[in-house]
Amino acid sequence: MPWSVAPLRLGRSWIVAPDVRTLRARWDRLVGAEGDERAALFRPSRARTPSTSVAALPGQRTGTVRFSRETGRCPEPVRIAHGPFDEQWLLPDHRLIDTGRPELWRVADERQLFAVEQGYVPGAAGPAVLVTAVLPDGRSPAGRPGRIRPLFRRPGGEEPNVAPGLLPFLSERYGHDVTAADLLAWAVAAARPSPAGCRVPLPADPARWAAGTALGRRLTGIQLRGARGGERPRLPGGRRPYVRAPVPARPGPPEYDPADETLALGDGRISPVPAEAWEFRVGGVRMLEQWCAHRTAPAEPGTLEAIGPAGWPQEWTSELLELITVLALLGQSEPERAALDDALDGGEELTREVLREAGVLPVPDGPRRPASVLDHQEEGPEGQFALL
Repeated sequence: MPWSVAPLRLGRSWIVAPDVRTLRARWDRLVGAEGDERAALFRPSRARTPSTSVAALPGQRTGTVRFSRETGRCPEPVRIAHGPFDEQWLLPDHRLIDTGRPELWRVADERQLFAVEQGYVPGAAGPAVLVTAVLPDGRSPAGRPGRIRPLFRRPGGEEPNVAPGLLPFLSERYGHDVTAADLLAWAVAAARPSPAGCRVPLPADPARWAAGTALGRRLTGIQLRGARGGERPRLPGGRRPYVRAPVPARPGPPEYDPADETLALGDGRISPVPAEAWEFRVGGVRMLEQWCAHRTAPAEPGTLEAIGPAGWPQEWTSELLELITVLALLGQSEPERAALDDALDGGEELTREVLREAGVLPVPDGPRRPASVLDHQEEGPEGQFALL
């Protein structure tokens, strides 16, 4: 997947929140302030100040006047993957984002999937590649963030982001049509972290490829949580986590009791929570602990970050129950993924030399760059049309 994009640099944390109401309240507070107070609440950076002139993000109907003059209503928040397994909401206003990566927004639609490399942490447990249907910011829980690789280079599922000639070559080697989605599924199952980025070995054995892509499709479906026509994840045997005691308005850090598979948030109790869900890590960081921390960590008084819900919203509990299911299913698949790794270590690979002989490598410069997307207009600074 030769075209990759660096993670977004948001620049200010208040433009992301786990719920839409919080973002609208923060916007109203900001546009209601003037002069020095607005600048202080804005949190200027080298890339963005209230006086910065910048184009709108592709596909977003947001103002392009300098923010120091903004008096309008809050733009419609969009769902993003704010790091692994944490879908939150973002104000999609380019005047508020240090580096928005417009090339990603141009190809984000109902057909797109994003492969997100995870930061490399020596010896840390966790997957090397995750996949999401919503636009990811590429945030890494630990280590240097990896790259974001869209499955398609153009909107509408057009032009797979695959090295030219690779899919026909693999189709011939494995004896059946290999699609871009197959390649993504293989990467989800087989990718390995390394200091130079994710390494994705390609097996010479068609049976090993078939087993890996089947596993990868299952892992992908779990991570997509029903998006793109899939099914919502469910634990086997009819098990499902329930709220045994309501989560209080201001819970502390989560605590886990492995004896009765209970997750405690203050006086709140959720069970059963399989041990695989609690122990699931990315970059060595427990995902359940991080998810809860993003919703319970105190903020500096007087800042926009301090504006949030008065209590623990019901939708957070629903999201937490689903996240527990997702992480449990992924954790229970880890032995199968480890077995695939062991099999790859002992099997023959399609090496770089083989790919060079087939004309797949080296990849030309063109596929490494964004494709031209000229089927819609984009608004430039101060209401002008952008020239692409």
